[in-house]
Amino acid sequence: MASKFLEKLSNNYLELLDDEEDFNVIINVGKSPNNKIFQAHSPVLRYRSLYFRNKLANTGKDENNIKMIDLNHISIQQFEIIIKYIYGGVILLEKLETSLIFELMLIAHELLCDELTKYLELHLIESKASWLRLHFTQVYEQSSQNNELLELQNWCNNII
Repeated sequence: MASKFLEKLSNNYLELLDDEEDFNVIINVGKSPNNKIFQAHSPVLRYRSLYFRNKLANTGKDENNIKMIDLNHISIQQFEIIIKYIYGGVILLEKLETSLIFELMLIAHELLCDELTKYLELHLIESKASWLRLHFTQVYEQSSQNNELLELQNWCNNII
């Protein structure tokens, strides 16, 4: 019989994210003067995101054996939520504005975090339908441009 200690494992990986030793990836997020450097670990990024797997495979190392990735179009707040999901499998939506959750869904899709994308998509449909209706044009356009957001596309089509 296998025992699962996932909460402790999740917490350990979140601690790893804050550890300033043994990182081999630097991710520059945001635009100056509102930018932040995140230190990360390529194995974690590669196994949790196909985007990072592909990006890291095509990114050279500097003289310190560090790979650099720029995500200037993502805000610090957005990336902090995504990186905590990548490392710890944790996302807290209760205190987030619905517009931020919608943006997170699009970023999760861009970063090829399929599990998170689907979770956020269903959360929006099940818990934030009134916001989706108020911003229907934006939601419809974004979901129509994206072949992976099928639930949201179906939701929009049902309204039409």
